[in-house]
Amino acid sequence: MRKILVMHGPNLNKLGQRDPLLYGTGTLQELNSLLVELAADLGVALETFQSNHEGELIDLIQTTDAAALVINPGALTHYSYALRDALADYAGPVVEVHLSNIHGREAFRQLSVTAGAASGLISGFGFDSYLLGLRAAASRLQKEVAL
Repeated sequence: MRKILVMHGPNLNKLGQRDPLLYGTGTLQELNSLLVELAADLGVALETFQSNHEGELIDLIQTTDAAALVINPGALTHYSYALRDALADYAGPVVEVHLSNIHGREAFRQLSVTAGAASGLISGFGFDSYLLGLRAAASRLQKEVAL
């Protein structure tokens, strides 16, 4: 069974508490439970990871045995060239996700330096952004097997 790694960046451990009008009232634990359930339906193994530290995210990208990544880089999206480089070096599909529509927010949040290293970006659908991202990653893996 192929594994997908879902990575949650800085401040996502505060889901349900931090600006619920923007990010919703669901917690990270609730989001991860939904992802585990969907992964089982899709027939993929799932690993989830959250860190507020850029280096920990980069280290995991460089060492994971996951076949695909789904990542919400949080604020690192807008300025972390180091994270972008790690994603660009990763061999499998990468799906970037965001709970809010980054293109409808403050000007500094509208640029994603990490998106250029991703296969695609899903933004603005709350928890569904992650679920759609997981589906996209699983679909990419399925297509690779079919080739």
